[in-house]
Amino acid sequence: MTDIAQLKDPISGQNFGISVSLMDDPKDIEFRFPIKPYKKQYQKELADLLAQKKIKAKTSIRSHQVKKDIEPIKGVKNIIAVASGKGGVGKSTMSVMLAKGLQQLGANVGILDADIYGPSIPKMLGRHEKPQTPDNNSFLPVDADGIQSMSLGYILDEKDPAIWRGAMVTKALMQLIGDTRWHDLDYLIIDLPPGTGDIQLTMIQKIPVTAAVIVTTPQDISLLDAQKALAMFNKVDIPVLGVIENMSTFICENCGHETPVFGQHGGAKIAKEFDIDLLGQVPLNITIRENMDAGKPAAIWGKKKAHADVSQLIALRTAQNLAKQPLLLKSGFSLKLNTL
Repeated sequence: MTDIAQLKDPISGQNFGISVSLMDDPKDIEFRFPIKPYKKQYQKELADLLAQKKIKAKTSIRSHQVKKDIEPIKGVKNIIAVASGKGGVGKSTMSVMLAKGLQQLGANVGILDADIYGPSIPKMLGRHEKPQTPDNNSFLPVDADGIQSMSLGYILDEKDPAIWRGAMVTKALMQLIGDTRWHDLDYLIIDLPPGTGDIQLTMIQKIPVTAAVIVTTPQDISLLDAQKALAMFNKVDIPVLGVIENMSTFICENCGHETPVFGQHGGAKIAKEFDIDLLGQVPLNITIRENMDAGKPAAIWGKKKAHADVSQLIALRTAQNLAKQPLLLKSGFSLKLNTL
């Protein structure tokens, strides 16, 4: 029989690798990433590729390896940090997009706003209520249309600044993530603050981050800062799942003409240089800006539009690449998936 690990995924365009596995029955295939809207298509495509009359797809999302000596967060299987190296590239927008995309794929998802100085996730999710605290020691995550969320923006007034030093910021973040009662999450997205300084390093060294995603624009200055973010994760041995190129082009709503306002092929260049995947390119679109400002992400990422389809593919590729990482065993030791 054809080795499924060697095949190219007909939907994501990436190699399956160890993100899928044949079960005892050769007609059953286990996907280690969520595939809900693509399930029937996968079953059909793989039946053809494997020369089987019928394929039954099953999904099992597992916990993956984190840095040694860092305890996993209760209720969270995997943590994906979203970083940019600089501000203004749409990192928070891409974090919400990734969370919605993973949710639509069938996963249980949460999002943590780690930008203490400029929390924007509450506004983007359209939620402004204060989190409940059942015991005065912990918080219940704020539900945002099925996504569990937490941010300092829920606790402070929207216009109140957090005038804190670095140590206070780190302590506040650790409390936000550790004192929140996350429930049965497959993925927790952390929207990191821009930059690669002491605060960012401390955060990712103390939080059990499974992997990271880099956000950039095609502009050369953004690429330089994205490279710094990549170097930061390499320094602390956290795998980078790929790069998202935001604001890749501007598409005129009247005539459909596509213009590379900020340059071309920037995401592809950095992906090639660092041997990571280009997860996708998101166009500059006024619909995205208007609805994110209005706190209506479902109006963007929930509709069958070109950018919504792109976002779902980005989420699929991200989850698939995470599924290729070593598993985290209950004993605290990791196990390479290809030894299973």
